[in-house]
Amino acid sequence: MRQTTSMKLDPAVKQEAQKIFNELGLSLGEAVNLFLNQVRLRKGIPFDIEIPNEETQQVFRDILAGKNIEDFSIEELKRHG
Repeated sequence: MRQTTSMKLDPAVKQEAQKIFNELGLSLGEAVNLFLNQVRLRKGIPFDIEIPNEETQQVFRDILAGKNIEDFSIEELKRHG
């Protein structure tokens, strides 16, 4: 038996995630069920949740402050990836 659940979601995050799920052939509900089943099987969150180290935190602060940011294209990333 399925049950309907109401959740409050960030609309932008939901929209981006739904695009990815669509590419994977999943509905939002199916993706949530996959996540919940992994939580049940692993008895916890199925990915690491960590506080970033100081270097990573500084990068985040710089980004928010608009520092040390260079424009790049997807093509550049593909060439260097």
